[in-house]
Amino acid sequence: MKQYLDINDIENLPETIKEAIELKKEPFKHKELGKNKTLAMLFFNASLRTRLSTEKAAKNLGMEVMVLNVDSAWNLEFDEGAIMNLGTAEHIKEAAQVLSQYADVIAVRAFPGLVDREQDESEQVLYGFQKYATVPVINMESSTGHPLQALADAISIEELSFKKKPKVVLSWAPHPKALPHAVANSFVQMMQKREVDFFITHPKGYELNPEMVKDVKVYYDQEQALEDADIVYVKNWSSYKEYGKVLNTDNNWMLTKEKVGNAKFMHCLPVRRNVVVEDAVLDSENSIVIQQANNRTYAAQIVLKKMLEEL
Repeated sequence: MKQYLDINDIENLPETIKEAIELKKEPFKHKELGKNKTLAMLFFNASLRTRLSTEKAAKNLGMEVMVLNVDSAWNLEFDEGAIMNLGTAEHIKEAAQVLSQYADVIAVRAFPGLVDREQDESEQVLYGFQKYATVPVINMESSTGHPLQALADAISIEELSFKKKPKVVLSWAPHPKALPHAVANSFVQMMQKREVDFFITHPKGYELNPEMVKDVKVYYDQEQALEDADIVYVKNWSSYKEYGKVLNTDNNWMLTKEKVGNAKFMHCLPVRRNVVVEDAVLDSENSIVIQQANNRTYAAQIVLKKMLEEL
């Protein structure tokens, strides 16, 4: 694997999921693979699960890990032909090449601004590193995608293995803040590649990028969408058409035990209790959010393993 910017970089998805599940049984089996290799993780935004799970995954493989929290002390320029006489002191051209000398793999996390859709979709930070780095680059969540989370989600669903073709529903839920589309986008892409009956439900005005959704059926009636669901994945996202705006805070879209029924409940975490989902769902036996979080390690580990095998 030369890079992992989105899930399309996985050549054989079913096999990769199976390999990740096998890694869980013997996580230190390939510890020699990463010996004398270094992972550099760059965080342009804060992280908990992604940071710790990716670091753990690298160490499971025997890698050394360097972490850089990018703040005002390191202002990068990404524009071509920029006249750098203001706040930026280093260009991505030099930065990515220098980092490539310090690390064997670079992982980057950079959120959208949720103001300028065109700028966010250009993935300036992620693609800047991809363009100028001379080592593999991993997306630890970007403006438009979170492929490590989506892979962990697919692993979690595969582990359930209770039905050949389960009904999976991605449901919007209320949230007081404007949130990115990255998790929802990558989950949609992942489900389109799996053997599931997949549906999306959200209030009008919260349509995702149609290039992501394609022909997936969308319901504006949440309860209708959730009928007979086997798996319910809940996530908030801001408006795509009225980019970055919060158009609806209707708490009737909160997931309740009554709505979820016997379906398995999924969420990428962190989650606002009794706003996005009620306690009765999160604390129930049908909630697999902790299992999902655990699988973040093995999603990152299988990606790193495939990269190391080609170095």
